[in-house]
Amino acid sequence: MFGLLPKDEKFFAMFSEMSKTIVKGAELLQEMLDNFAQAKEIQRKIKETEHQGDSKTHEIIQKLNHSFITPFDPEDIYALASALDNILDLIDSSAQHIIMYNVEQPTTAAKELAAIIFKACQSVDGAVSALKKHVKSEHISRYCVEVNSLENEGDVVCRSAIARLFQEERDPIQLIKWKEIYETLEMAIDKCEDAVNILESVVVKNA
Repeated sequence: MFGLLPKDEKFFAMFSEMSKTIVKGAELLQEMLDNFAQAKEIQRKIKETEHQGDSKTHEIIQKLNHSFITPFDPEDIYALASALDNILDLIDSSAQHIIMYNVEQPTTAAKELAAIIFKACQSVDGAVSALKKHVKSEHISRYCVEVNSLENEGDVVCRSAIARLFQEERDPIQLIKWKEIYETLEMAIDKCEDAVNILESVVVKNA
């Protein structure tokens, strides 16, 4: 893979740093919901992690703008950087909504979605690491299948949670709050799927 292309290993290293930052953000989101007494403090750590992700994304784009030769198509580098950044943005947005809406206790569904996000981010990191090592396409495809399965699982959890809200929640404000939180958490999983789809496309193009 990438055998005929001049390699700028810095891009692969930068993407690897970014994917690990995403895993850190997802881990903190899980911790926030599992240790809710410390929610505000952990949310600040998530915001700091999101800022780190923004800086890493900026570095990738800056390098892209100043690189004549890239290891794969510049538009794919930009798309992957944006997709990875979107994951972390939505993790941060989920945490912000939980604090902003003065949530008293996280629901079981919110915890389940956070756990799925963490697993999906780990798979994204695995796919990025495989790209960095220039491994065969089937290795990255395995991570794509994992994320696709997790995205389907997240859809089921989100839909069920929203259905329960409309069936059981009598306070319209609480219904609106939790519907938005569930949908934001689920979107983070969707963005993980976007990222691995881009990675799989890169591998196919450069096989």
